[in-house]
Amino acid sequence: MHPLQRGSCLLSSLRIPTWSTTALRPVFVRYNSSFSSDQFAQLASRESSQHQIYQSLSTDPYVNLSIEHFLLENAPPDSSILFLYINRPCVVIGRNQNPWHETNLLALQNDRESNTQGKNDNGALLVRRRSGGGAVYHDEGNLNYSVISPRTTFTRNKHAEMVVRALHRVGATNTSVNDRHDIVMSTGQPQPRKISGSAFKLTRHRALHHGTCLLDTPNINKLGSFLRSPARDYIKAKGVESVRSPVANVSSVFVDAMMPFSIERVMASIIEEFAQMYQVDADAVRRAQRAHVLEPELYAGDTWVAGAVGEPQGYGEPEIKKGIDELTSLEWKYTQTPQFTFSTYPIEDDPRERPFLPSTLPHATRVFLRLKHGAIIESRISTSGDASIAFKQAARVHEALNGRKLHEITPAQWREILLDRLGADVENKTLLELAKFIGNKLGWDAGS
Repeated sequence: MHPLQRGSCLLSSLRIPTWSTTALRPVFVRYNSSFSSDQFAQLASRESSQHQIYQSLSTDPYVNLSIEHFLLENAPPDSSILFLYINRPCVVIGRNQNPWHETNLLALQNDRESNTQGKNDNGALLVRRRSGGGAVYHDEGNLNYSVISPRTTFTRNKHAEMVVRALHRVGATNTSVNDRHDIVMSTGQPQPRKISGSAFKLTRHRALHHGTCLLDTPNINKLGSFLRSPARDYIKAKGVESVRSPVANVSSVFVDAMMPFSIERVMASIIEEFAQMYQVDADAVRRAQRAHVLEPELYAGDTWVAGAVGEPQGYGEPEIKKGIDELTSLEWKYTQTPQFTFSTYPIEDDPRERPFLPSTLPHATRVFLRLKHGAIIESRISTSGDASIAFKQAARVHEALNGRKLHEITPAQWREILLDRLGADVENKTLLELAKFIGNKLGWDAGS
């Protein structure tokens, strides 16, 4: 961390001594002083920073989640923090979820192959967060709120209710918290529409509650295309499964309103509700509400920090950069997946009936994979209706697959493995169709 330095005084010249988190010497902070972006880590960790409010100027989900994690790990244990951010299009899955089961990898940016530049480069990112919960879609019309507070005062509805009060302030009075801790909106339909889901992470002394809020996403009718996996009918996952719910934009309530809907108004309202709940200094509120129109600058008083954060903090602070590197790694995204099976036929662990295989494949074709930490530990792939031949086929293929990480096996490699191991007694055309089928279900483009 960089040594904390005093910025230019905006109001009073009163000097209040505080203590640096990395040196046993007093560091003087002027009341309501401004600080450069490289002072973020010191200010956030300062023992007297009991109230902290930040807005992110970055839309990078890896940066925002890593800043959030830094605050959870490093802010004073009795502090209360609000962090607001908007991400670029991405699908964020929970810590214990399966990306092949919870997302349509075909609709996301392909991060599994290094030579795919130009192919869906602008697609939504895949992100695995550190907290639990289900899969959610983010874009520029989705506001993310994060509240970090002492665990002793935490309840799962506390901050969802705070956001509901903020929505009521701006006119969305038909919103409420349901028994799943989600925020829902009554629209005249038999079932309320979900506008916000939550996830939680608890440590020994701290509680993190972060949630989404569908305010004005242009993709409200396309969420299923990102979250509906083509492999869902074939996968039995041990991790957490998402609960599907009908959704709506908060902005839909304001179609005929005199005042146009504004995401900035919602953000300002959430800040006000947070400030009332935790009795935050009025200057901190004022600075926080202006943060989205400023350069990445921070302000601090005796007991508070507020302002804008973003990529300078993310890449400039080593501990946050380490978090970004972890979240962007393929090992984190894919090999953190709990054990699961992929099977084209009913098995003891998963007796569901399966969809019919493509007509281009022999009726007797079977594909079974068992994976642990994203690596294949058991497989049975065959095309023969003769049990003894099918057994030998499966054994030959498994020799090539055993221990391989699933996300690293490209369509070209599936073709190579099947042709090499089964080409002696199965037509090449059939094997190419089988490789295409497997690749497609596991999120690879047919042309890869």
